[in-house]
Amino acid sequence: MNPILVVDDELPIRELICLILRPLNRAVECAADGMTASRMLDEKTYDLVLLDVMLPGIDGFALMPQLTDSGTPVIFLTAKGNLTDRVKGLRLGADDYIVKPFEPEELLARVESVLRRTGRGAHVLTAFDVQVEPVSRTVLQKGVPVALAPREFDLLVFLIRNRGIVLHRDVIYERVWGGESETDTRVLDLNIQRLRKKLGWAKHIKTVYRLGYLLEGAG
Repeated sequence: MNPILVVDDELPIRELICLILRPLNRAVECAADGMTASRMLDEKTYDLVLLDVMLPGIDGFALMPQLTDSGTPVIFLTAKGNLTDRVKGLRLGADDYIVKPFEPEELLARVESVLRRTGRGAHVLTAFDVQVEPVSRTVLQKGVPVALAPREFDLLVFLIRNRGIVLHRDVIYERVWGGESETDTRVLDLNIQRLRKKLGWAKHIKTVYRLGYLLEGAG
């Protein structure tokens, strides 16, 4: 697999994206301006570019001919959310367009979708000794299948995709249970307990007092 290139002039955004993409278990490189990105694209092949529009020097739109010539998939990532910019980006050949601020899970899902659609992605999520295949809904731990109930599986995927991020209880309910009104605190706690037991992750899935849960980040 080739690396993913993140092009954004804001260091906190680049660092956040690198953290979000960690579950993909692949190399991520960064550029802070259009000139640097153009040089890197000349020197190396990338499987995907996350490209901000407003960049010092060469902006994201101006980089598109170089990217389309090489056939590199592109997701525009920008604070500009008006229809004109979205249409322009897509007409220039971008594969997707996401507006800041973004939800980490949404960005990761869009990246996975583009990689899968273009045949450039490994579709396996990893954390510690566990591998998860979201499409076939299978879980392997050290190569051995682990049987999870549907909600346990969905919860595990959500934790891995947001690894290292404190997840509030209401956010977990909304994303995993779809905001079902009958869901109460005991349901989430019970599923967390089952995951900890089945995976031996008592130390990896941490309870954050009065907030929710956190799956430990790498390292």
